[in-house]
Amino acid sequence: MTAGSSPQLAALSPEEKRTLLARLIWPNPCESHSFPLSFAQERLWFLDQLEPANPVYNLSAAFRLKISINVEMLQQSVNEIVRRHATLRTTFSAVEGRSVQIVTPTATLAISVVDLRDVPATEREICLQRVVAEDARKPFDLAHGPLLRVTLLRVRDEEHVLLVTMHHIISDGWSIEVFLREGLFLYEAFCAGQPSPLPPLPLQYADFAVWQRQWLQGEALEAQLAYWRHQLAGTPPVLTLPTDRPRPAVQTFQGAHYPVLLSKPLTEALTALSRQTGGTLFMTLLAAFAALLHRYTGQHDIVVGSPIANRSRAELEELIGFFVNTLALRLDLSGAPSFLELLRRVREVCLGAYAHQDLPFEKLVEELQPARNLSHNPLVQVMLVLQNTPLSTLAGAEGTLDLVEIPRETAAFDLTLNLWERPEGLYGWCEYNTDLFNADTIARMVGHLEQLLRDVTAQPQHPLSAL
Repeated sequence: MTAGSSPQLAALSPEEKRTLLARLIWPNPCESHSFPLSFAQERLWFLDQLEPANPVYNLSAAFRLKISINVEMLQQSVNEIVRRHATLRTTFSAVEGRSVQIVTPTATLAISVVDLRDVPATEREICLQRVVAEDARKPFDLAHGPLLRVTLLRVRDEEHVLLVTMHHIISDGWSIEVFLREGLFLYEAFCAGQPSPLPPLPLQYADFAVWQRQWLQGEALEAQLAYWRHQLAGTPPVLTLPTDRPRPAVQTFQGAHYPVLLSKPLTEALTALSRQTGGTLFMTLLAAFAALLHRYTGQHDIVVGSPIANRSRAELEELIGFFVNTLALRLDLSGAPSFLELLRRVREVCLGAYAHQDLPFEKLVEELQPARNLSHNPLVQVMLVLQNTPLSTLAGAEGTLDLVEIPRETAAFDLTLNLWERPEGLYGWCEYNTDLFNADTIARMVGHLEQLLRDVTAQPQHPLSAL
């Protein structure tokens, strides 16, 4: 059935029909293999031109599998994923002064196999961590690719670690889960001598990029911008956290991580408070994090960034690509509110931001043109990330994938609190810029946050100053 013959469309007014059709994403009929970049890709490409071979935008995930592995079937599975997802066959170049993504019709990716079985058992885990960390830091060449690496580490005959690293310009956290889930389905099918059980993909990432460029202009762009202009008017240029060292004139991305674990009882109390107030766990955590930042900075006007999947259409959910968007959540802590009042304010801000999430953060910065300062990120210097679908839950007939922590030495922002929902509670880490903060400062901050969270669950009606 064509779009014009749909009975649902026939019942709409001409204006409603134009609005609906403008939001539909169609496969691109163009036979060319060259496509425009999405707005998010364009920013990463620009940053790569300024500082090539910077690993700060590498996305890595490592998983331990306590089973034997058929390397040939694993290789076949990976290359079937590469065939399905054109973004994994994409490189980036400048053509006639404009950045473009170039999709190679076919490509074969060779899996690297690293055998650690001969390493003494007492040294094997240290060696494993070193290999994983080195791969996570190894840069990509956007112009030549491939922008995906898959490494299998043999730890024992019945134990392996699968390491997947992609450049952020073709991927995001959701995409890594898609890659692993498809890999499990394909591996099980191929080992059983069966064909791929996965249905064809209706779209590719380049289709989304073309649509985004066509849709996000004129009235659609202005409607999104009007909200964010109002929301972020007069935003303080920087969150003045007390640092251990002066901020460098040019921002660096040297970083480290400090572990965070909020107990199961505390997590359950936070979840219960969220339900009682008609919000979500993320909103409660955001309110507490903002209260902590307020206590550290003395500022009442706090902006916290947070990623959103930005896959509001079902046809995008199974694609590998760079869809994630950053929302700049501006929170008002003036007037000595209680935590319950702050939660109400946070909920209102979040719902407004979710309703206007289609505007890429990169486009927002371009349009608002905040005063540029090479010492910090524009609009957002602190991030909060809550993952409620942890990768470690992925499992198939061949076994469960257990997440392996990767030592990281980069930080894209001054401070990022990453949390995952797990059976034992909220688990994660605080990523921080080591040119600004010492580890003991971050440890103290995490301790203060945990104490604050205990207080707000016990006495949410109290003013923030009393907590």
